[in-house]
Amino acid sequence: MPSSKCISEASTSDDDTSNNAATTTSAASPDDKRSKFFDIYGPQAKADIVFKIPEATSTLNLQDVQGLVTWVLSEGFMPSWVFIKNKPLIPKVVMLYVPGLDAALYLSQSKILPSLKEFFGNPRAVLALSCISDGMQTIDSLLTCKVKRKRDQSNSGLRKSNQATEQEKCGSGMNKQSLADLKKSLPFPITYYTLTEKEMEDNGYCINQPGFVSTLPSPSEASPAEMLALDCEMCITREGFELTRVTLVDIQGEVVLDKLVKPSNDIVDYNTRYSGITSEMLDGVTTSLKDIQEEFQKLVYKETILVGHSVENDLVALKISHKLVIDTAVLYKHPRGGSHKSALRVLTMRFLSREIQQSGNGHDSIEDARAALELALLKIRHGPDFGSQPSLIRKKLLTVLSESGRISSIIDDVSIVKRYGSESSHALPVFSDEEALSKAKKEVKNVKVHFVWTQFSELNSYFKKEANNPDKLNQKVAEITSLLTCKSGNRKSTKYAVSSDLKEVLIRMDARIRSLQAALPTNTMLVICTGHGDTATVYRLRKMLGEQRETAMDRANVVKVLEELQAQAEVALCFVGVKH
Repeated sequence: MPSSKCISEASTSDDDTSNNAATTTSAASPDDKRSKFFDIYGPQAKADIVFKIPEATSTLNLQDVQGLVTWVLSEGFMPSWVFIKNKPLIPKVVMLYVPGLDAALYLSQSKILPSLKEFFGNPRAVLALSCISDGMQTIDSLLTCKVKRKRDQSNSGLRKSNQATEQEKCGSGMNKQSLADLKKSLPFPITYYTLTEKEMEDNGYCINQPGFVSTLPSPSEASPAEMLALDCEMCITREGFELTRVTLVDIQGEVVLDKLVKPSNDIVDYNTRYSGITSEMLDGVTTSLKDIQEEFQKLVYKETILVGHSVENDLVALKISHKLVIDTAVLYKHPRGGSHKSALRVLTMRFLSREIQQSGNGHDSIEDARAALELALLKIRHGPDFGSQPSLIRKKLLTVLSESGRISSIIDDVSIVKRYGSESSHALPVFSDEEALSKAKKEVKNVKVHFVWTQFSELNSYFKKEANNPDKLNQKVAEITSLLTCKSGNRKSTKYAVSSDLKEVLIRMDARIRSLQAALPTNTMLVICTGHGDTATVYRLRKMLGEQRETAMDRANVVKVLEELQAQAEVALCFVGVKH
């Protein structure tokens, strides 16, 4: 029998009793409280969940799912969609993220996913973020909280900006703090601010582009710079814009590279009014693009974070691919939103209270690199909401739980562990679902751990692989086109074909969920959120339509399939159960 089931209404008396009991033991630690609650409720007491029947117009979102965790373990608000019976008896919450499993796929393949039905009963539909959004944004919605800004923080953004301005008026204009010192008290890790894969794609970054060289892993004996700011200047040749100057500065604003570069083709416009480059400056310069690429690769390694403003233009000029980028043009949102971007000189005046690019002799790449670096450091020091004044500010979920005396374990890809872990959490990077399962089973048995996060990503990886296979993609589009054409009058009876490979992935996923559930201590809450469906195919079809390329597929059919898949992928699921 499922440990939780849907009913029409439930009394709040059980929850009220729990809250009253919590009040009487507020001075005790979470574990001391729980032992007293067992005295109150008896040794056989059980926690449970009771769903409300959803209203016709109600839809859960990812924040609702996360809110359940903060309600159970911290000082969150009581969810409107579910009651928690005997809440103080819940020793820990385990949240499992399973991207790729949307409602349509689950309903059509529920027979090979029996553990979900057995343990959870019926899931609740969750409105996923738009398919246009990045997968990392879904994780961000689950692992960061919006908390009310305290009254004395209401103008903190302005005060911090003013403080920064005063610092800039003194000395060289750069805070000489080392990166190690900077990392000691950050609201979010530095990698939180680097562009995601989707953001790089949306902003024109070239990754693995023919004719480009890539930054390399640092040698084991080297100590590469962790962060450098980049700015380049370009002139116009008969082949378009070409590189004429490259500048790199370190975190303290010191110049580590500043060289002029001779373009490969004849210059038709030195672009002096913007680049600051003149014909006299390039007289006698012999450094080629290849020369500067080699020198750049000795300073900027794969692990180095590059900072700049619209860095995609600099990297295109350098013909270099690099994936770790903090782009201040993206970091500081334009007031009009969308694809609008603020100019570097505008941001520098607003947040650093100084003018740049005003000499009349063109831009200075050292000045621009330092300005971008300082703007990035302001965000890094003060948090992602710096520069705006929202009534709510973002905090990492694990930090919020830590402030309530809860210890967390985060088990995921190393980039996610670094991005969302807190100082007091157990950070456990993994490289496969089997490893994630093994470590999660160990962590759930640790009585000192109250929250465990992990992810099973095999299904999402399968969809990404299929979307990047032209033959598989064409086959999928043809199948869905046929179904939409032949079954348009009776869509409910239609089931999309599921390959044997996909069935095997789902069977393995079900086995892992069953194994994790079996390892849970009594009264542990398990929350499974799928986040979204097959967004990889949606991304691929969108890109195909945007590129306007000739394909064997009819464009009108591709549009219909895209609409169908996008609608399907945006209906995620939330399963909630308590181990009995």
